[in-house]
Amino acid sequence: MKVKRLATLAVMLVLATLASCAHQPEPAASDVPGFFVALFHGFSAPVTLLLGWLWEGRIYAFPNSGWFYDLGFMIGLSVWGGGAAASR
Repeated sequence: MKVKRLATLAVMLVLATLASCAHQPEPAASDVPGFFVALFHGFSAPVTLLLGWLWEGRIYAFPNSGWFYDLGFMIGLSVWGGGAAASR
């Protein structure tokens, strides 16, 4: 049992190390999506994910304005699970 836990931990450590090497290039566009566009993208993400089988669409914009875009995306996405479930 202890060997299995150590092997799982080792695999997770290797995957985390490989993921930490990934980076995104700096945005070259001057007009990048911001908070309010991210709200819409988060709200429409599940629908866009399903429609992505039919046409080439993405649920997350790149380049974007950084953590402010991420915050808006998460707030918009929480409407589907977090916000709606908490109000119930």
